[in-house]
Amino acid sequence: MSNRVSIDEDGSIATVTLTRADKRNALDLDMINAIVAAGESLMTRRDVRAVVLCGDGPAFSAGLDTGTFQLLMGEVAKAGGIMTRTHGDSNLFQHAAMVWANLPMPVIAAVHGYAYGGAFQIMLGADIRVAAPDAQFSIMEGKWGLVPDMGGMVLMRRLARGDVIRRLTYTAEVFDAHAALNWGFVTELADDPLARAHELAAEIVSRSPDAVREAKAMIRASETISEDEVLLLESAAQERLIGSPNQIEALMAGFEKRKPAFKD
Repeated sequence: MSNRVSIDEDGSIATVTLTRADKRNALDLDMINAIVAAGESLMTRRDVRAVVLCGDGPAFSAGLDTGTFQLLMGEVAKAGGIMTRTHGDSNLFQHAAMVWANLPMPVIAAVHGYAYGGAFQIMLGADIRVAAPDAQFSIMEGKWGLVPDMGGMVLMRRLARGDVIRRLTYTAEVFDAHAALNWGFVTELADDPLARAHELAAEIVSRSPDAVREAKAMIRASETISEDEVLLLESAAQERLIGSPNQIEALMAGFEKRKPAFKD
């Protein structure tokens, strides 16, 4: 898409790669805009059934490009400041993470090297996060006298205990992949996280795309609504799926012991 982000498609899987490797994929304004544009370009794609999000070069991303901070803040001020909601309930920076959570299809983040600050929050927008065993993470905003403000306070609370979030936010400490796995920020570890992410994506796209999308929407909604509303949501989703063409195809393929041929 740009000199910051690329999208490669292989069948029903789209791989979104941060491509500012010479700057460790640091987040300047162009990178943030490119990440948002990449996510939004996939929002209505029925033919894309899974997304893999990764970084080129030595790391997923070093986080905020501190060398461009003043320029970035100047551009934000021109646009009305960070309180301006430019993307639904989010500003531009928040949308760089929230767009992945809001995509209708599953997103798998493959993380190597490190994911610091804003990059950590972007990673959390994925449904599944696969990390290299030697990857490192940090809620680094505290080092610069700031707080995480790219959707992190929404996304972290879905994954980790409040005391863990407090400790890591207050201290801005760097923590390793094993700690991230234990605390819930990482789903699993793999020596080759990108290969494992593609393996998971291939498994996902072998399932009915209708059921997968309904499941993502239902899981997302269940995080913020009441128990009785979740039960109704389950029933409504199932009612839409039962007897639909892709559900019938999944059923017949299972009975006939063949690979299903789903329609987007």
